[in-house]
Amino acid sequence: MSIVRDPFRDLSKLQERMNQMFDQTFLRSDGREEEIQEGSWSPAVDIQETPDRIVLRADLPGISIEQIELKIENDRLTLKGERIFDPAARREDFHRIERPIGKFCRSFTLPRTLNQTAIQAELKNGVLEVILPKKAETQSRQIRVDVR
Repeated sequence: MSIVRDPFRDLSKLQERMNQMFDQTFLRSDGREEEIQEGSWSPAVDIQETPDRIVLRADLPGISIEQIELKIENDRLTLKGERIFDPAARREDFHRIERPIGKFCRSFTLPRTLNQTAIQAELKNGVLEVILPKKAETQSRQIRVDVR
């Protein structure tokens, strides 16, 4: 009589053991989740270019306009700010806190083709949108070629 092993059963047991190890590693002794981590973090950013402008969008949910600093120096756009823990909330009331808390800073080199005096920024629904228009003389345009 031969013994037949079920590889899927072995895999399932291995997965269960790994899950237990992760649970033991990341849970505190009283069963609550890990401590709140504070420090620097980076908001997700999308940068889109069209023929007439560059648009930067940064995800900043829960951050007010007063907590954001946006400045341009030497062809460099710098976005700084801080997400603070709500002082009215008690940390011990939370089971899980995954959103980062603390200061952030992102810098981007700007092309010299931008009209820096016409830059606009708006914070709406937790997304900061910075519109960086290009100078008129650097915008691409189509040239009609006559065939003779």
